[in-house]
Amino acid sequence: MTTVSSPEEAAALVRPRDTIGFGLGPGIPDAFLTALGDREDWEHLVLGGALLLGYYTVFTRAGVSYRSGFFGPAERVLLAEGHEIELVPGGFRQFAPILARFAPRIMTAQAAPPDSDGRLNLSLHFGATRDELVRAGQDPERVLLVEVNPHLPRTRSLTPDYDNTVPLELVDVLIETEGEPYVLEDSAASDEDVAIAAHVLEFVTDRSTLQTGIGAIPNIVATRLADGPGGDYGVHSEMFTTGLMQLHKAGKVTNSAKGAFDGVSVTTFALGTSELYRWLDDNPEVAFLPVNVVNDPTVIGRNRKLVSINGAMCLDLYGQVVADNIDGKQISGVGGHEDFVAGADLDLDAHSLICLHSTVRAGETLGSRILPALPAGAVISTPRHHTGVVVTEYGSADLRGLTVRERARALAEIAHPDFRTELHEAAERLGRK
Repeated sequence: MTTVSSPEEAAALVRPRDTIGFGLGPGIPDAFLTALGDREDWEHLVLGGALLLGYYTVFTRAGVSYRSGFFGPAERVLLAEGHEIELVPGGFRQFAPILARFAPRIMTAQAAPPDSDGRLNLSLHFGATRDELVRAGQDPERVLLVEVNPHLPRTRSLTPDYDNTVPLELVDVLIETEGEPYVLEDSAASDEDVAIAAHVLEFVTDRSTLQTGIGAIPNIVATRLADGPGGDYGVHSEMFTTGLMQLHKAGKVTNSAKGAFDGVSVTTFALGTSELYRWLDDNPEVAFLPVNVVNDPTVIGRNRKLVSINGAMCLDLYGQVVADNIDGKQISGVGGHEDFVAGADLDLDAHSLICLHSTVRAGETLGSRILPALPAGAVISTPRHHTGVVVTEYGSADLRGLTVRERARALAEIAHPDFRTELHEAAERLGRK
């Protein structure tokens, strides 16, 4: 039987020693986590999730620890403050089995209110949690707690194969809230971002299938494509953004020749503006699918003319990419980076683009993001054999099919001019032993 509770009443149901699991970003129940922060009697509360969209006091309380699969700004701040925040390494596609092993007593999510059939729509986040939400609702020893919000859009899936709803009858505790969904505004673009986007656009042709993510470069690419002459694009993207909506609204997305899920854009979660959320409401042009499908490299590889756009913090002349951890500091997480890079390996017409500024400034010191070798202890996000095309503001280097030294020379050519001589010298020493 479903009990309707306030956030405070729901928080009171949590034991001092307990486990709570939730999804990523827009799937996180904001009011419930906020209410948990009002308690200080925790003995051993363990929460598991990813990409917090707010700073929640509960994570600062004594006796509370947080196991995160992906760091955002909130995780980085909480960790810097000395709270019990630790990364659980794993790609987004691995979140489901990780969560199943964790098997938290309480599973929680954010959803749109029930429809006439009594089904709660998971709205902006399908991700890796639905199966565990259902299992928790079916288990009398566990608790399914759902926070419903009428401001959330009801998104589409591809039934009967995929279902982004949960039956109300499975819910143990229902929280009714009225908060506005989290808004992610477009990032400000630098001159380097504009130059990198221009190089990215050279790889996009009519009928390309696009995968983009957060940041200024994907936003610029989507805007330029929306305003440009081409079209007939497809979308197969872990994250659906405001830029991809603009591409749809410009009439440039038809999904007519993708190869995987023709006729519809597919994604597993969405973050962006209020306009995006209104546009997604009951929109048949976009289907939310589980991440183990959206991010499956064999599914990704079925898309024709895929252009996958991902970022990086640095890489070496071998093409080893560091994208989520630098100098031992966790910045983000694996996410879907490796899956889309690997998926693009499977088709001759596909392009996996790793984009980064050529330099980084620390105080008065300018350093190259393309390095002769990675420093000791560097955490590699993408191994060299999966790195396809690297793009900086100085151009692109297509590494596919090149030898070790040829790859290194190509990377040196797109480095900042101040570092090219050093990098070319290092390139000639590779593969000699």
